[in-house]
Parts: sequence; structure tokens; C-alpha cells
Amino acid sequence: MDQFNIDKIERIKEDRERSHGFLLNRPSKTYNSFLELEKNAYSSNKLERKYKELIALGISIIQNCESCMEWHVHQAIEFDASFDEIFEAVDVGIEMGGGPATVSARFVIKVQCCPK
Repeated sequence: MDQFNIDKIERIKEDRERSHGFLLNRPSKTYNSFLELEKNAYSSNKLERKYKELIALGISIIQNCESCMEWHVHQAIEFDASFDEIFEAVDVGIEMGGGPATVSARFVIKVQCCPK
């Protein structure tokens, strides 16, 4: 992967961390409600967290949300998703999103190949 893409992924991570910190320091009912929603949505119940992250990754591809893709790839890895499982989620995202989803899927490949 070229330096441009590595830098882009790092900027996405830094922007997310900076924005999250800003919002946490200025309490917002809306943002706090979103964090509670996220906590509830991703807690393991019938589906393990890994599978929820893989689902979110496929949806992120369809939405073409690079920040979401970067986050959910790393969350899936953190919850023990394998390289092959991530790429099966990419396949599902491509199928559900059609041709435009292949462009987003290429970003997931860049994230997966980017060193931490």
C-alpha cells in the first residue's frame, strides 16, 4: 500500500479520536444516547461481537463510509475475526451494494493491509 493511503487511514483514526474527545468533553444528550445505543447494539447476546462487527463492515461498504470501514475492520480483528472472515463480509457488502460497493470494498482491503 502506498504512503498516501496509509496517511489517509491514520488521519481518519486521528479525526475520529479528536472528535470523540471533543464531544465527550462537552456532554451532549444526543451523543451520549448514541454511545449507549452503540453499547447495546454491539453487546454479545445471541450474536457474538465479532459477527456484529462483520455485519457492520458490510453495511459500511454499502454506505461508503471510510471511517466506519476503518473502525469495524479493527473492531472485528479485536474480537478475533480472521482475514478470511473479513473478506467474506466484504463479499457480502459487494453483493448487497452492487458495482459501487466494489469501490468501497477496495478501501477495506487498504485498511486490512495497513500496519497498526
